[in-house]
Amino acid sequence: MLNSSFIELLIFFGTVFYYLLINSKITRQVLSHYNDSFGVTKFKAMKTPFYLSYTEFEKNYYNLLEQWFEEHYNTSEQDFLKNISDLYKPYISYNDKTDALQINDFIEVKNCFFANSGNFGIAFNENGTTKTKIPIVSEVRTITMMEYAQVVLDKIHLYFQKNDVTMKENESILDYINDRDIITMKESNGFCIDFHKHQKTLPFLHAFLPKFGNTVDISLYRSFYSSAAKIADFIDFKMQSMNAFEESLYCELKSKSLIKVHLQNRNYLTVLN
Repeated sequence: MLNSSFIELLIFFGTVFYYLLINSKITRQVLSHYNDSFGVTKFKAMKTPFYLSYTEFEKNYYNLLEQWFEEHYNTSEQDFLKNISDLYKPYISYNDKTDALQINDFIEVKNCFFANSGNFGIAFNENGTTKTKIPIVSEVRTITMMEYAQVVLDKIHLYFQKNDVTMKENESILDYINDRDIITMKESNGFCIDFHKHQKTLPFLHAFLPKFGNTVDISLYRSFYSSAAKIADFIDFKMQSMNAFEESLYCELKSKSLIKVHLQNRNYLTVLN
């Protein structure tokens, strides 16, 4: 029979083991909570302004960098530059003739229109509804970002008109530039916008579109047109000063351009053979 001292010793060690087990669970929970918090802080996307003017971009660069460090955990200026380069990359390309970056302000969109109904037999049900839908024909067109912005603006105002919508007192056009119903609205004759592709244009649209009104500002677009490549060069200069030339826009876009030319030449030779 076990004596009382041995039983007390078992109870003691059992109590200690239970205490350590409970506390280890709590510790893991606490650490998990903090790790999750750090993860969110580290990868939380800072809404970096999209500047249409190189002068404004250069003037505000260090203020933005300071804000970046305040809002992000365990980061660097190089991370900040990558974040900015992603904003401007869609509007920059490599020019092999000048061996330099240049603005590329074009975007491909589908121009949709209804086919001529006279070419199709359209039958009607007893309730008057059609049994045959008139197909929508589309062709890919290349337009400038200024034209694209005007298309978005026109869609918003057309949606307001059709649905008798009035903006609230605290709203502006910018509150509607990513409304799926508006952006993907199909008109009898107009552009059909790819909503997924549209997401990449939001920083530009937010900076360029007017808060109120029906037309875009041409002078503001001229500023963007003359500034985009300068901003890209500024980013690359900073990258190069950090010995991160391989991360520069110049290096990335030049590589893509060379690959594209190589593939085109190979396809051309294939056709000849």
